[in-house]
Parts: sequence; structure tokens; C-alpha cells
Amino acid sequence: MHFTTGYAGDVEATEAFTELTNTPDATLVDVRTQAEWTFVGLPDLRAIGKEPILAEWQSFPSSGPSPVFTATVTDLLVKKGLDQNAPIYFLCRSGARSQAAAIALTQAGYTRCFNISDGFEGPLDEDGHRGTRSGWKAAGLPWIQS
Repeated sequence: MHFTTGYAGDVEATEAFTELTNTPDATLVDVRTQAEWTFVGLPDLRAIGKEPILAEWQSFPSSGPSPVFTATVTDLLVKKGLDQNAPIYFLCRSGARSQAAAIALTQAGYTRCFNISDGFEGPLDEDGHRGTRSGWKAAGLPWIQS
């Protein structure tokens, strides 16, 4: 685990999934857009009795963070009965938006906010495609698509 100023640190998708599986109060927050959830897919946590929190960090086509992101996620965490010490794993396409979201929730008082560094799809491969080198999908972790 790599610790970075502003949040608990970066983890790989497999480490996050292990923690989500083994830690009852660990939660996944997917910060991608509605279009990404619909067309690219979602982490499937049903086998471990969980479901991700879906909260857009930025809505398309906006270029800035959602002004209600922190309040929305905080409300959803409280509804799940989670306190500010619960481990929260943030996921986006490739690790940038999720890092910003982890920092934002840390600033809101949450102490264990982790960024899934390669995201759902990871970096581009030599053919310009995502999802083959690293990230949730490339690691073979469960996911669904509508």
C-alpha cells in the first residue's frame, strides 16, 4: 500500500476486493458517470453480500466535481450505518477521479479513504484499449453490464 498525503493511500483492485470481502464495514464507492455504469459495467459485489455506492464525481459533460458529491456519499454511508472510520474504496475508470474523491471524503472527516489506483478499466494498452492491462476488469474481478 502506498500512502499519499490527503487520503489513506492507493491500492490495487485485487487488494480492495479482498478487503471488501473480509471486512464487514468496507464499502466500495464507484464515482464514474451514469453512462459508464450503464455501458462499461459495474463491479458486482452480490456474491459477498454487498453493493457499490454509485455517486458521480463529475456528471457528463461537466468538467468539474459535483457540488453535492460529498454530501451525497456521506448520506449514503450514514444510511448504511457506517461511521467515519469505515474503510472506503473509491473506484473510477483509471484512478484519477477516485483519488480526488478519496481526498474529498478524507477532508470531510473520513479516516480510511483508499483510491483503487488502476480503476475499473486501467490504462490504455498498445492498441489503445482499456481493461486489458490492469484494473478491476483485467484482474478478473466480478462485474456486470446492463
